[in-house]
Amino acid sequence: MQNDHPILFTHATLVDPASGTTSHGSIAVEKGVIVAMGAGLDPHVLPDGAEKIDVQGRVIAPGLIDLRAFVGEPGHEYRETLASASKAAAAGGVTTVVTMPDTHPVVDDPAVVDFLIRRARDTASVRMLPAAALTKGMLGQEMTEFGLLKEAGAVFMTDARTAVADPLVMRRALTYARDFDLLLVQHVEDQRLAGGVMNEGELASRLGLSGIAREAETLMLERDMRLVRLTSGRYHAAMISCADSVEIMQRARHDGLRVSCGVSINSLTLNENDIGPYRTFLKLSPPLRAEEDRQAVIAALAEGLIDVIVSDHDPQDVEAKRQPFADCADGAVGLQTLLSAAMRLVHGGDLSLVTLLRALSTRPADLLGLPQGRLQVGAPADLMVFDPDEPYVLEPDHLHSLCRNTAFDQARLQGVVHMTLVGGRVVHRLQGAFA
Repeated sequence: MQNDHPILFTHATLVDPASGTTSHGSIAVEKGVIVAMGAGLDPHVLPDGAEKIDVQGRVIAPGLIDLRAFVGEPGHEYRETLASASKAAAAGGVTTVVTMPDTHPVVDDPAVVDFLIRRARDTASVRMLPAAALTKGMLGQEMTEFGLLKEAGAVFMTDARTAVADPLVMRRALTYARDFDLLLVQHVEDQRLAGGVMNEGELASRLGLSGIAREAETLMLERDMRLVRLTSGRYHAAMISCADSVEIMQRARHDGLRVSCGVSINSLTLNENDIGPYRTFLKLSPPLRAEEDRQAVIAALAEGLIDVIVSDHDPQDVEAKRQPFADCADGAVGLQTLLSAAMRLVHGGDLSLVTLLRALSTRPADLLGLPQGRLQVGAPADLMVFDPDEPYVLEPDHLHSLCRNTAFDQARLQGVVHMTLVGGRVVHRLQGAFA
């Protein structure tokens, strides 16, 4: 994902979340990497013929890295393909996407991993990295061949939207993965306890909907922390959503366990009240929680206790969502709106831009051992150029995903991506940008 077309960006606000610094100046990109940057950059640092772009004070930052996106290919291409997901990602400043293994067939065989890597190379405009199933068929009973799947290119092991319920299977998986230095990612929800369709509480009762107790999340998370202590494995909770889960993670970190966790952009920017008149696009897993839970996960993110923000991009077709709230499918698309939705936290004073971008790029890169996620000389030129203050109203027809089930339908958002580069190659350029 690179070309030999050098680019010099001038008059930029340079934000490097890895070092926590913000500066003003220029940045030069050549042969897929950042070759120079700074305030007094010599315009002749690049050869004659280099494209020079005046970004007029806009922010240049590392491209976002999303650790959780559901893509239908192979088997459910009517929901999303690698090509359409990558187009949505590029428009949102996302340069690396980790795809979940709940495809058809399930990504539990090295041959399927190899297919996805080759298919992404041929059709996708951003980096698409496959995660592999933790158990065969994602049935929670028998472990997959971790070593072979890692060798084929899987970046971590997960059963996607299903938690591994059997503690013995999870213990063995943590022990086995430890020997390969593999990350296990768990969807922390005990389906046997969940049994509802929205957050349990007064609002669910008033709406006449069955509730999902926070304990469906916290009991699974607490159990897993004890298994991590027993095995010394690497563990990542895909998404936590409530204050009690924050406390559990805090204790685990204090005890020195090798654990990390993420949070969905939906849990950070929406709460159960947004469901309103049974808005099915807001039926999610984990469910939108109470406002006090939302504030707790925001505070944990600001403190660095929560490592990453994910889009939890989950396309569902019209028939799956045009059902009564209790019967419709979970999930919302989120790749294209990840950055602008997250900017609500910056504009609201909850997070600094550097802290936000660290959770969207640097920390995900660190967890996967990738060189991306930093704005430094020699780093890959996976970059986005965006205006953090530019407003827009989200029109579903402007989404590049094949499905339109966005949680931010008609929302007023700020933060427009004008250009996205992957390996120095322009994969998205807003019409009329930098004219």
